Amino acid sequence: MIEILQWSTLATCGLIAAARVPSAIRGENRSLFYIFGLMTVAILLSIEAPYAAIDQALGGINLANLLLRFIIFAAIYFVGIRITRGFGADGAHRLITGRAGMAVLLGISLVMTALFFMMDTSGSAAGLTGVVGTDPWNSALLEYYGAAGRAFPAYVTLVLLPAMVRAVLSRLPVLVRLAAGFLGLGAVATGLTLTFPLIPPVLGSVEFIINYTAVLCFVVGLALIWAARVRNGKLISRKKTSTGK
Repeated sequence: MIEILQWSTLATCGLIAAARVPSAIRGENRSLFYIFGLMTVAILLSIEAPYAAIDQALGGINLANLLLRFIIFAAIYFVGIRITRGFGADGAHRLITGRAGMAVLLGISLVMTALFFMMDTSGSAAGLTGVVGTDPWNSALLEYYGAAGRAFPAYVTLVLLPAMVRAVLSRLPVLVRLAAGFLGLGAVATGLTLTFPLIPPVLGSVEFIINYTAVLCFVVGLALIWAARVRNGKLISRKKTSTGK
């Protein structure tokens, strides 16, 4: 089931990214292309076979996992910019792109990188599963490293959540409110990743479900915003044609 979820999410993101290429070349909404492109790479690096191949090329010490974390940071940053601009959430935009957001990003990035190089990470394994062995020190560092990797996405999405709730309850077009609903669910799912240390190992599959639920909700939400914009453009064009302008 997990593999089906991984590959189906990868295919969805890849197809949407490919569909955005012509618009990106024309200079239209390039942020959407960046988001879907980064998400596609992130999902690819979360699947065991491609992860192992890429990590071996990087030296076989799981640098691919650290790279994955920064790709996720970049994707969620662009998601934050796109959503705050689209919904006019100026306060949330400042919290993500302003000094506070940059301080959070820099602090988390430094801590995460330091924790990674403090661990013994030899042996490629997606998700660092089984890499640290039974050593208590390495196990503790892995928990802190994972928490750091989840902290920035959780910060961005929780900043976005109030704006999504307001949009759902507003009188905006149905497609836009539906998009806000999916984006809000994605934000909640991302926030739930902070509870991963509380999930027993036997329920590890729950973590995959939460992660991919978040990704799919963001993908669907952004796709609906794109569809709403296309539909709105067509309606405006029809009105101009009907009035002879």
